Amino acid sequence: MPDEPTTRKTILIDPVTRIEGHAKITLHLDAHGRVADAQLHVTQFRGFEKFCEGRPFTEMPSLMARICGICPVSHLIASAKACDALMAVRIPRAAEKLRRIFGLAQVLQSHALSFFHLSSPDFILGFDSDPARRHIFGVAAESPEIARNGIRLRQFGQQIIERLGGKRIHPAWVVPGGVSEPLSVANRDAILVALPEMLTIAQLTLEWFKGVTENFREEITSFGNFPTLFLGIVKDDGGLTFYDGKIRIVDAGGYVVATGLDPATYNDFLGEKVEPFTYLKSTYYKPKGYPEGIYRVGPLARLNIADRFGTRRADQEMAEFHEIQRTAVLSSFHYHHARLIEILYCVERMQQLLDDPEILSKHVRAIARPNSEEGVGVAEAPRGTLIHHYKIDDHGSMRWANMIIATGHNGLAMNRSILQVARHFVHAERLEEGMLNRVEAVIRAYDPCLSCSTHADGRLALAIQLVAPDGAVIDELRRK
Repeated sequence: MPDEPTTRKTILIDPVTRIEGHAKITLHLDAHGRVADAQLHVTQFRGFEKFCEGRPFTEMPSLMARICGICPVSHLIASAKACDALMAVRIPRAAEKLRRIFGLAQVLQSHALSFFHLSSPDFILGFDSDPARRHIFGVAAESPEIARNGIRLRQFGQQIIERLGGKRIHPAWVVPGGVSEPLSVANRDAILVALPEMLTIAQLTLEWFKGVTENFREEITSFGNFPTLFLGIVKDDGGLTFYDGKIRIVDAGGYVVATGLDPATYNDFLGEKVEPFTYLKSTYYKPKGYPEGIYRVGPLARLNIADRFGTRRADQEMAEFHEIQRTAVLSSFHYHHARLIEILYCVERMQQLLDDPEILSKHVRAIARPNSEEGVGVAEAPRGTLIHHYKIDDHGSMRWANMIIATGHNGLAMNRSILQVARHFVHAERLEEGMLNRVEAVIRAYDPCLSCSTHADGRLALAIQLVAPDGAVIDELRRK
């Protein structure tokens, strides 16, 4: 028999496009040209935990809002909640409701960016379409109404952030003990008058997407479609929440593994692992160990762990969503569907909160000195559960911080997903651009926000190469 081939090849995708931040993917091929392994490399270094040491804890929310330009509000809220714990105060009810609206606006605008700007080009133009037009401008040319709706939804979310927080990017309105200013009647009414339009857009987009999903059966089958745990926070009654609750974990069968877990004790059940090929810390469920304790967070996880939304239209959509699969919904392709349902919920929930007369209360902040040396703040960011953990000294200065970013929770799942997609679509003897795009697209389904880890500046050219062991380039595709 002829000798078995011994050469191994590597395919490099650098950087991954249409995501928030910088990353690259390496596909390792075996001697027969089949994909044997895949790695997602987050190439940005995160140093925010060290930057804040020595700063007064009262500065933390506004500092942490600068971690990311896409989801600053999520960091602002999680940080402020950690500071509330340091002061051991219960914030005013009106302040809590205003924080909830602020967070919902963040989720809405971020989900709109992810679905319409970053992912919809694949749905509307096709995964194999010309990359020169596979972007939001191509969507605008092909389906102008969908493009306009996406821009309008994101604009609306940012306008709410500006009305409440004073500016759209890196606001500092959420503070330890509550918020810095109450809601005015004019701003409340301005938000309320726009809600019917947003509700219509959310419903129309959902109906359109459900109608085209059947076109992507092959992607649904291979885009991160495997058993994992799912994690997030829920209310005491099991309802979905973005602001406050206890951690629940369910398995791939939809059965509750753990519930009522105190987020402040996350170290008891969550571990963090550092791998040499990435700056992103990968988290896992400690009772199952690493890497068997793989789990997912974010929109798909929230729909798998929660019993209900608590708003009429979103609850109807949730019931329909769970008809996809009688167990937990497993394919990461369905993150997109879940994201749209959450947009609908955000609009409905804001209506409920703004209709409450208490929302206009002038009592929006509790003042206190530090009463505890340690505090944990947890909230659901657009991409999943976000944890800020602080320790201070006797003078209220930061001496230690740890942050578990939502994208980090999904680290193991993203790596496994690109391996599954690459094994299904990538053929080493014949590289095609659509193969590359699908490997990237499964990462876009998770909507990773790598800017939450650090900030980087660089060109977004893309090259994929087939490289022999001696370094010779066998084949290459390049996108500028």
